[in-house]
Amino acid sequence: MRGRKAAQTSFISLVNVESRIPKGHPIREVKKMIGEVFRRLDPEFEDLYARNGRASIPPERLLGAKVLMALYTMRSDRQFCERLKYDLLFQWFLDLNPDEETFDASTFSKNQERLLQHCVSELFFATVVEIAREKRWVSNEHFSADGTLIEAWASMKSFQPRDDDQRGPGSGNGWKDFHGEKRSNQTHQSTTDPEAKLLKKGKGREAKLCFGAHAIMENRHGLCVHIAAHPAVGKTEAEMALEQIDELQERGFKVKTVGADKGYHSEGFVRGCREREIKPHVAQQTGRKVEGLDGRTSKSKGYAISQVSRRRIEELFGWLKTVGGLRKSRYRGVARTHMAVQFCAGASNLLRMAKLAVNG
Repeated sequence: MRGRKAAQTSFISLVNVESRIPKGHPIREVKKMIGEVFRRLDPEFEDLYARNGRASIPPERLLGAKVLMALYTMRSDRQFCERLKYDLLFQWFLDLNPDEETFDASTFSKNQERLLQHCVSELFFATVVEIAREKRWVSNEHFSADGTLIEAWASMKSFQPRDDDQRGPGSGNGWKDFHGEKRSNQTHQSTTDPEAKLLKKGKGREAKLCFGAHAIMENRHGLCVHIAAHPAVGKTEAEMALEQIDELQERGFKVKTVGADKGYHSEGFVRGCREREIKPHVAQQTGRKVEGLDGRTSKSKGYAISQVSRRRIEELFGWLKTVGGLRKSRYRGVARTHMAVQFCAGASNLLRMAKLAVNG
């Protein structure tokens, strides 16, 4: 018998939001884990705000909103705030009662400097990694390193000569013929985002204004244990990887092997690994010989395993750029882009950790 759609007769009803979320949904585990993160960061949150005055939006909701934006591919703060008004799952995740007034996009803007000043994104990401270590989901010895580019929120038309005083932010993109003009980071600078640098990923690829993102992944479950955004020029990916490895060792990781692609097949990176008593499981470029990386390393069983495992870091970058929305930064400057990268990577870890918890 065909069902008939009844007219909506009531706009007021009692709804148990908890029953609307499926029992085995990973978002339940994500909420449970992020609750533990917030409990550990509670002393830090106390230092963010004054003791007196009007109560602000709880920082737990701001950070939870950042995680939701990454998990559900929200392209902007404004779009998230609009959806928060009618999405019961979002309200449930942020412990927001359906009859409670939601916040607007200006809340993120007003709190941006506070989050940056107190390095909240780094504390958040480090706490997520620490919880994964406690649950033994993270390898303590075997890691992979890689880097990628994040397109800056600036057009190529904004890349103007440094000595051109006639143009500036907000002057508009007037018509100009760039044909035959040589542009470089030494002679030109973006008027929209001066920290963005012109770079191309490889031969035959177009040059773009971008930032560099560098990550270290553990090889057991593919969790990201270190990630940072930096200017696209200056330090190489190999130099950044060595600095990140030093930070991991300071945090108690006993790094024994590091897998990487051919871009790390250099004397500086291999020697740096050997000085730290780390085996460089680096893909080798044909015809290039580097002292410290020979057949004794490349023919070992561990080297073969590392070369297979290291490819999973591309899955992390793929998730960050497609689901997390980081193909192009929504923010200007390295600091804000770095913060967005860390929140997004933390969300990726939380999702993977939730699946590990559900699957046992």
